[in-house]
Amino acid sequence: MKPTITHNEEDQAFYATVHGYESELAYSLPSNTVIDFTHTFVDENLRGQGVGEALAVAGLQYAQAQQLRIKTSCAFMQAYVERHPEYESLRA
Repeated sequence: MKPTITHNEEDQAFYATVHGYESELAYSLPSNTVIDFTHTFVDENLRGQGVGEALAVAGLQYAQAQQLRIKTSCAFMQAYVERHPEYESLRA
C-alpha cells in the first residue's frame, strides 16, 4: 500500500499516515533557496514498507518544484540521496 503524503508548511514537515500510524520527514529552511531535511521518523509498525522512501521522494519533489537546493542533516536522507544520484544536482 502506497502511503498518502501530506505537507504541513507551518510544521515544516511531510507526514504519512498508514493504518493509524504516523511517520514524518521534518525540514528547516535556513535560507530562501535551501531546504535542510533534518529528521525522518517511520513508526516501527511501518518500517520496511517503503514509507521512508515515499517521504523522501515527496520532500525531494517539493524541493525541485520550489527550486530549492538541498541539505541532508538527516542520515536517512543523506543515504537516500547517495543511492539516488538523480537528486545529487540539488545539493547546496
